[in-house]
Amino acid sequence: MIQTLCVCGAGTMGSGIAQAAAQSSIYTILFDLNEAVLQKAEVSIQQNLQSLVAKQKISEAEQKEIMSHLSFTNELNQCIADVIIEAIIEKPEAKIALFNQLAEINHREVVFASNTSSLSISQLQQKIVEPQRVAGMHFFNPATIMKLVEVVKGEETNEDSIQTLISLANQMNKVPVVCKDAPGFIVNRVARPYYIEALKSAEDGIADFATIDAIMEATGFKMGPFKLMDLIGNDINYAVSCSVYEQLGKPERLKPSPIQKEKVDSNQLGRKTGIGYYKYED
Repeated sequence: MIQTLCVCGAGTMGSGIAQAAAQSSIYTILFDLNEAVLQKAEVSIQQNLQSLVAKQKISEAEQKEIMSHLSFTNELNQCIADVIIEAIIEKPEAKIALFNQLAEINHREVVFASNTSSLSISQLQQKIVEPQRVAGMHFFNPATIMKLVEVVKGEETNEDSIQTLISLANQMNKVPVVCKDAPGFIVNRVARPYYIEALKSAEDGIADFATIDAIMEATGFKMGPFKLMDLIGNDINYAVSCSVYEQLGKPERLKPSPIQKEKVDSNQLGRKTGIGYYKYED
């Protein structure tokens, strides 16, 4: 039973994971060096919970109870927990540096989990102290709603660490699926053609974004590829596409689209910037 969780990175994914854990009565520390990001995350979580109260999904007493399970800090030395999940920038050197700093203040049995969607867990392990306790724990956006969690076993990850993360996922009412470290893990590898072929169809002028989305939704997909990329964030989705493409030896069928690169270069990242393939209003 996990008593204390620390989530490093208070962006969309980090705050979502922290809220989901707190809603499951796990005492959760949300850390971010940027005080403004941290404050924004706290406000966002409070608003999300207030929305649940308004919808009568939780009571006001439950809202207060959930918030009592959360603490917010920009002090790294307060990041002491049974499990630490990082949800920071998708740069290996940043993740490695963070985990090695945390290793200095935490017990050697503490499990370190990366929420990376595309980086190799095995490669991260090579430069982290006690690599056997490092694994992947990949949540999906929005983390408060999506049930699936990929628990990723690197080359050096021991079974105790995997079982700890499975236990944590179960405590959070998630559905854990264990997979070995591989490009894109399971979901992002399988999903690449959904995005790439949709983008290729738009590139070739076969149909526009809205039409492609409407067709895919009419065939049973809950969300069309362009709406989904806007929800995930075009920067994140493009980075995953590039990573999977590179790691699999650059197969032509998975070549990232210049359309998506243009969106990223122009900061049209989707919902989080107010514009992507569609325009959004707060």
